[in-house]
Amino acid sequence: MELFKIDIASFKSDGGAMFGVVPKAIWTKFFPADEHNLIPMMLRSLVIKSDDGRIIVIDNGIGDKQDEDHLQFYYVEEREGLVSGLAKHGIRPEEVTDVILTHLHFDHCGGGITYNWNREPVAVFPEATYWTTERQWENAVDPNPREADSYLAENLLPMEDLGLLDFIHRPGTFCEGVELRIVNGHTPGQIVPVIRYGEKTLVFGADLIPTHGHIPIKYNMAYDLDVVRTMREKEGFMEEIMANNYVLMFQHDMFYECCTIKKTEKGAFRMDLPITLEQFIAR
Repeated sequence: MELFKIDIASFKSDGGAMFGVVPKAIWTKFFPADEHNLIPMMLRSLVIKSDDGRIIVIDNGIGDKQDEDHLQFYYVEEREGLVSGLAKHGIRPEEVTDVILTHLHFDHCGGGITYNWNREPVAVFPEATYWTTERQWENAVDPNPREADSYLAENLLPMEDLGLLDFIHRPGTFCEGVELRIVNGHTPGQIVPVIRYGEKTLVFGADLIPTHGHIPIKYNMAYDLDVVRTMREKEGFMEEIMANNYVLMFQHDMFYECCTIKKTEKGAFRMDLPITLEQFIAR
């Protein structure tokens, strides 16, 4: 198995929304805010080349379909880019076999579909299957009022129309070395990938644990539909990570890619050793 990350783009998000009821005086210790209360965030994808020949992309960023009216408050800046980031590792889009979408909010699934000169949808990964959970799909195409602005038809419907879409129906093994868990606090049917790399294990935190600032159990996003459920799901993962010396990978953290977890004397979870994905691989 080979692993690498792509820092697709950076963006900005409202710090209060990212940390919910946590006071600004506390969350700014993790992420200093600008004069507009915005904090820097990353759109990070994990790419897996499995031993059985699959090339798996986990989430694919915002993409390039939205107009300035939609993006003006996000301050998106390309970093490696999705396709160009893959190219750095010698991978062409048509070689990707699977796209695992942890969930269908626009910043996680927008890069998989683009539009041609005639405004027709085109698959960025034409030979891949685009995977999500059926529960998340149903929630996305018939959204509740709280999440409606996060689900964009131009991201979703072409996946079905172009015959790309398939569903993960239950948690478990996706392929050798890749396990998919399902959580529901942030949004129904979110996927959290767990990757076994030799004797080591990497947990891709997705939007369950999007940054190092969200490691404490009570530090959660205002975007979470069921924050109490998020806390319980997160605590379960933290206990497992601690007990088995797993490494946690962050999808949205501007400052850290991965880390190990520790408990304080009072029993609170905190970041222990920050590491890069390359350091995880080399450990």
